[in-house]
Amino acid sequence: MAYENDAQTNNSLSERLQTELGLLERHIQMLQVIRDEGPVGIIKLAEHTEFPQHKVRYSLRVLEGEGLIRPSPRGAIVTDRAPEFIIDFKELLEEMEDKIGDLYRML
Repeated sequence: MAYENDAQTNNSLSERLQTELGLLERHIQMLQVIRDEGPVGIIKLAEHTEFPQHKVRYSLRVLEGEGLIRPSPRGAIVTDRAPEFIIDFKELLEEMEDKIGDLYRML
């Protein structure tokens, strides 16, 4: 029985990691499209990214909440904070890459 619980925990941990990475990937993809093609609306974002409109809306709310985008009459645009975030986020990803390597070697 204890083994089954451990297996469920491991599965749950990996599923949570995959879910969170998927969300993060979607948010970053939205930010990239808005940065490169903005102003851009929900329909165009959904067509460009192939995500359903409800997921696009959620990502837009998250990005706006972080202060990375803002609405305009013609669609979402990046804020002045976005370039700094991108630089900082790339640094964080490099740090995480090292940590992931450490985790991999532990196994």
